Amino acid sequence: MRPFIFLPLVFLLPGCVASVVGDVVTAPIKVVSKTADVMTTSQSEADEKRGRELRKQEERLGKLARKRDEAREDCADGDDAACMRYEALEAEIAAEKDRID
Repeated sequence: MRPFIFLPLVFLLPGCVASVVGDVVTAPIKVVSKTADVMTTSQSEADEKRGRELRKQEERLGKLARKRDEAREDCADGDDAACMRYEALEAEIAAEKDRID
């Protein structure tokens, strides 16, 4: 009676062993390739990152320019504090442009 119980297991066991062995053998290769992919940056990813940085800098320059223009108008109306703010914004814009170049 026992041989009949174990007979189906004999046919199922090689498939299970092959599956487990295949996973164990390929696991280190998968880990190394995934690590290499995570650690490296493709050229397109680097380009996208640089584009985002440039857009942020341009947005910042735009905000500074709008504030500078408002300060210039207030300065023209005789506001001494606005004149000082205008000069500070001019310097900040120049520094930001130098950083971009």
